[in-house]
Amino acid sequence: MKVMNKEINGENLFELAQTLWPINRSITGEGFLTSLKILMENGFEEMKLVGTDSGSKVFDWTVPLVWNVRDAYIRSPDGSVICNFQDNNLHLVGYSIPVNCKVSLSELQNHLYSLPEQPNAIPYVTSYYEELWGFCISHDQREKLIPGDYEVFIDSTLESGSLFYGELFIPGETEEEVLISTYLCHPSMANNEISGPVVASALARWIKSLPSRKYSYRFVVVPETIGSICFISNNLESLKKKTVAGFNVSCVGDERTYSFLPSRNGNTLSDRAAEYALDNFVEAYQKYDWRDRGSDERQYCSPGVDLPIASIMRSKYGAYPEYHTSLDTLGNVVTKEGLYGGFQIIRSILEIIEINCNPKVTNLCEPQLGKRNLYPKTSMKGNYSKEVKLLQDILSWCDGSNDLINIARILETSIHAVNSAVKVLASHDLIEFC
Repeated sequence: MKVMNKEINGENLFELAQTLWPINRSITGEGFLTSLKILMENGFEEMKLVGTDSGSKVFDWTVPLVWNVRDAYIRSPDGSVICNFQDNNLHLVGYSIPVNCKVSLSELQNHLYSLPEQPNAIPYVTSYYEELWGFCISHDQREKLIPGDYEVFIDSTLESGSLFYGELFIPGETEEEVLISTYLCHPSMANNEISGPVVASALARWIKSLPSRKYSYRFVVVPETIGSICFISNNLESLKKKTVAGFNVSCVGDERTYSFLPSRNGNTLSDRAAEYALDNFVEAYQKYDWRDRGSDERQYCSPGVDLPIASIMRSKYGAYPEYHTSLDTLGNVVTKEGLYGGFQIIRSILEIIEINCNPKVTNLCEPQLGKRNLYPKTSMKGNYSKEVKLLQDILSWCDGSNDLINIARILETSIHAVNSAVKVLASHDLIEFC
């Protein structure tokens, strides 16, 4: 179903999110592939599927069996159906084994999960690597359960197959790459799931529309943790050699705030471009540090991998009250404006990365700007323009060690103004690029 066939705006981003919303996703299975195929019609058209067989070793992990579920519910002693998977796919614990039995209320309680502090919410619970079954229920409903025998039915399968991720490569002028990673393994939750792939697909559309691009771009849509580990395992040496910047895109759909979690290094091109954009293009944002990590940046920045990957978010995962519950919905948490704002800030960051460079003067001492028509023909009070001062200031910092981001910060001016001035200087052979 093609949704984003028009210009990128909040309306079509939200429409794509609505299309993805009802699908039950996990780290494997039909829901993940169905969702990925929708994205492959909306920005990721040239994306390739990469599979890893169940039981494969990827570093310290083993790829699990493929899980699919058709139905699940609990029938109470009075005949009413509760925890119906068809009503809300969060009701079933992810990777629950098939079950068809009757249990007492006391036994059932051992398989129920609820949040006393959020009594109206259904929690999100998974167990990928330990065989068990369970249901998630609002605490209000749990407290109203009556004594008696409960019929438990879970029509699921756990079979050998493959874990998949999607990979899209968009070539640029160089082999150096910017990596954009997002994940697609949660069921119906809006900010901590759907927002990341939706914004990433819009970024892919935008990048493909550029008349030229300095860097190549690699997009991956993975099941969180195990998927990024598979991707790294398949591509480690190439990633270490080619990746100059990158971002984990997650929780980018609400309007409450912007958030930034730097790479473990903390001073990569990704970190510096993101902080410059956030400092200059949004009213305020929350900066976290590496101790606050929790998504796939853990894998990309782990010792020995050491990729320059930072995380850009609106409200950070785990830091907003609806996180990992049924309250994380479209309209309530994720909005059209929130999604478009998430797209805009990451686009701005990538634009900075594209124009960034390390200029170096080609002359000793200050060059004579007048003979190049870059300086007034006469010098007198009042005709020394801001444009001339900017050119001279930029030249004074073009020693090859300062990039445009650093020069813009030093001069407290726009990086785009610095870039325009650098182009003028380069056209007169007054600077070269390291």
